[in-house]
Amino acid sequence: MPKLKTHRGAKKRFKVTGKGKVVHSKAYKNHKLTKKSAKRKRMLGKKGLIDPADKGRVETMLPYDC
Repeated sequence: MPKLKTHRGAKKRFKVTGKGKVVHSKAYKNHKLTKKSAKRKRMLGKKGLIDPADKGRVETMLPYDC
């Protein structure tokens, strides 16, 4: 069986925690920040867990990290 290749785009977007959970950065924090509240911007800066429905797809793209 040959080695599996890691999806380079997924490697840059997702990180696997020590317990095996997959986290990602949240969207909508790049521009047009003046109309967003301080609380909303603060929450967008935190990491988010991926949906369980997407976990299998992400693990396929990151074969040696999960």
